[in-house]
Amino acid sequence: MTDWAKYEGLVVDPEQDLWSQSYYYNAYDPATRVGCLIRIGLLPNRKQANSWLIVFADGQPVFARTNLNLPYTDARPDRGVQLAGMTVRAVEPLELTHISFADADFGLELDWRSTVPLADCIAMTRDTEGTFAREMANIHLEGPCSVTGHVVIRGNRVALSGTGFRDIAAGTRNWDGLHHYRLAWPVFDNGMAFSGIHGVSTSGASSYMRMFYDGSRWLGVKHITESIDYSPDTFSVNSMRWAFEDQLGRHFTFSATPVFNWVFPQDTFVVCEQMMEFKLGDGTVGYGLSEGGFRLPWCGVQMPLSA
Repeated sequence: MTDWAKYEGLVVDPEQDLWSQSYYYNAYDPATRVGCLIRIGLLPNRKQANSWLIVFADGQPVFARTNLNLPYTDARPDRGVQLAGMTVRAVEPLELTHISFADADFGLELDWRSTVPLADCIAMTRDTEGTFAREMANIHLEGPCSVTGHVVIRGNRVALSGTGFRDIAAGTRNWDGLHHYRLAWPVFDNGMAFSGIHGVSTSGASSYMRMFYDGSRWLGVKHITESIDYSPDTFSVNSMRWAFEDQLGRHFTFSATPVFNWVFPQDTFVVCEQMMEFKLGDGTVGYGLSEGGFRLPWCGVQMPLSA
């Protein structure tokens, strides 16, 4: 039996200078067109912390707070962690997380409840020697959630009832070890969810993290083919179409267009996050994240689109 709940608390490897614990949450409600992108990162051996909290409505930002170098804390979600005014608390480890924030012109109270058990995407991919396993995390727990609560935008309270995705990661986090990666995390209305990440290291090695929830269980993914149309800025996606084959030999396709775009600096690396409207080949709609990472200076160099 796995002891994944421990990663909601403090876990440290003192021998790894870039050891990191991170917690990520996103959400979108298509009825109100309100959503958010949230992440906290904690580097105990560097005595650094970072966070971002981006909230948007109707495709436009309504609150944006990004902090790359905060004072470090040993606090973790299991007992509640506070960073830059935001509190993240694991009410039920791996099952329910409450996030709150209150400022003069903005506030939120939101709950992420896992709709299926989290799975370790690195283990599901069976790529222990790949770039992600060596440079980005030892464990990467992921899964879809229902998200409920409200945001307050300059005194106007707006309810949010939608879907989201979360992850819990621990291990070495070396952004500079990657040349580029692209990610798709759709959550579909029929109960399906997909996690696919394709990255290329600075040495040119290609690697993946990939798994698929078919409505009843997590399965491995044997093959992904990606088609992506980038904007002139070379970071954001205009449209995307992916195809994949699960471990049972079934084939699926989905396409996506952006709802909201935001770019996060990571010193010598840039992360572009986009909330997307997804559509399966059979027409089933979903919402979720497209994310791209780019090592600076970025020249738009192409990478293989399938494996």
